[in-house]
Amino acid sequence: MLGPRGYLDQPHELTLYEYDGSVDKILPDMVVFPRNTEEVVAIVRLTAEHHIPIVGRGAGTGLSGGSIPRAGGVIIGFSRMNKILSLDAANERAVVQPGVVNLDLTYAAAPHGLFFAPDPSSQKACTLGGNVAENAGGPHTLAYGVTTNHVLGLECVLPDGTVFETGGAVPDLAGFDLTGLLTGSEGTMALVTKIIVRLVRAPEAIKTILGVFNSVDHCANTVAEITARQITPVAIEMLDGTMLRMVEQATHAGYPIDAAAVLLIELEGPRESVEEQTEQIRVICSAQNAREFRVARSNEERDLLWKGRKNAFGAIGRVSPFYYVQDGVVPRSKVAGALRFIEQTSNKHGLVISNIFHAGDGNLHPIILFDRRKTGDLERAKAAGEEILDHCIAVGGSITGEHGIGMEKNETMARLFSDATLETIRDLKSTFDPRCRLNPGKVLPTGKGCGEIRQAVLETGSVHY
Repeated sequence: MLGPRGYLDQPHELTLYEYDGSVDKILPDMVVFPRNTEEVVAIVRLTAEHHIPIVGRGAGTGLSGGSIPRAGGVIIGFSRMNKILSLDAANERAVVQPGVVNLDLTYAAAPHGLFFAPDPSSQKACTLGGNVAENAGGPHTLAYGVTTNHVLGLECVLPDGTVFETGGAVPDLAGFDLTGLLTGSEGTMALVTKIIVRLVRAPEAIKTILGVFNSVDHCANTVAEITARQITPVAIEMLDGTMLRMVEQATHAGYPIDAAAVLLIELEGPRESVEEQTEQIRVICSAQNAREFRVARSNEERDLLWKGRKNAFGAIGRVSPFYYVQDGVVPRSKVAGALRFIEQTSNKHGLVISNIFHAGDGNLHPIILFDRRKTGDLERAKAAGEEILDHCIAVGGSITGEHGIGMEKNETMARLFSDATLETIRDLKSTFDPRCRLNPGKVLPTGKGCGEIRQAVLETGSVHY
């Protein structure tokens, strides 16, 4: 059906697809590469005949195990469905296949004065299909919103091979918001084969600011004060001292390695408004004892500051062979306390934990350094991550801001949601995927979602709740 180069089934080839950006590994039985919707339908129908689980996969940059084949089976890789099908600059719309790389869409839209707003740190590699599955965010979503705010319509394939469409190029169509429901469903309800996205017009002026602090608390309090003054930057990113040193050694972005923390702040809009807000933020930073307030003087300086932020995960690899990226949310007023709790957790487990995160919306990304080769290190890292998520829940936050639930946090869902809510989610899942073949063992806790034992799939033809 796909030709001799349309699939992989040799062990040494499959090992490349047993993991994503998280810390778990499970080997698939086969990886297939469709080139269009018709081939996706054919694959789905063939696997349905043989009761085989299927998992959609983009670039594998996800951080919660979303594309790991927990029940084995077939991974459908969308890397060959990578065309921008149309770009309507006049109406600020584009239609893309799921394998289009996030940043490539912005490159294509740039000559028209447009860009695609959601910008995960992995935007040079991650694909729009994966962004839709995980409802990805990024530094600039403080003002622009996450992926769901920029998806207008979808073409999807159900696990029986039925093709259906949701939404369209016109916003706010009548009927249920199935586009919103499927965006962020982590590939557990349907496979996305086409996406209609909203593009955003480039702003008149941009200012990128670096605030340097000798105190983590003062840095965190600055974020709360900025939002209290009703200033909404497009991005407020915070890096602590541990992260600063790793990033600076790798990228030479000009971050001060002796600081306790920095804020990377970006403003966009009309020139007069941006200038006024820059001065307001300068006053706020001074009141919070910032030791330095630096405004990028050119596009090159701006790009260099963002290079440090966007390449942070790669910088960590120079220091630690393994690391575990966590993703939790706390109210902005609780950021300082959460950072103190993370430090206590680091000391408790004897693991270095660095912090780089979207401070403007309280989306924490503690990065736990460990060595998988040391007995018990991975288990300690997971335990530390779970304690941090419990703290997020305790202070009124959430267990994910953009990385999704996947197979990493599905048991933690029971601490965040009631049984009635989990049952409702399960009912929605089973409406789209009654035999539980789509990405089984994800999102819902054991007992509320698909069982993870592959043998049950093979013996009964379905996985029961």
